[in-house]
Amino acid sequence: MSKNKREGIVYSTNPSFVYDDNETKPLTPAAKMQDLRVMLDKKQRAGKKVTLVKGFVGANEDLNELGKLLKTSCGVGGSVKDGEIIIQGDFRERIMALLLQKGYKAKLSGG
Repeated sequence: MSKNKREGIVYSTNPSFVYDDNETKPLTPAAKMQDLRVMLDKKQRAGKKVTLVKGFVGANEDLNELGKLLKTSCGVGGSVKDGEIIIQGDFRERIMALLLQKGYKAKLSGG
């Protein structure tokens, strides 16, 4: 736990004390409420193509889970950064089919 999250509490002699930070975790809307954009990108990537999935709203755990599902179904590497899923290679059609099958509202975007 970071120091600034427990501001004002220095030490507790209670062995069963658990600090409650009163933070609420963001709720992830249902898949049909998501509005995802799937696009191809090669800018600032040394000419290599990547497929980006943008527009996910919700908890980071759910975004990471969706990213892992897409990476394993395409059989390639990728990552989740800054609220977007990056899949190595041009897999727009396969990702679109998978997202629509899972109930997400998705569109192809860009050129």
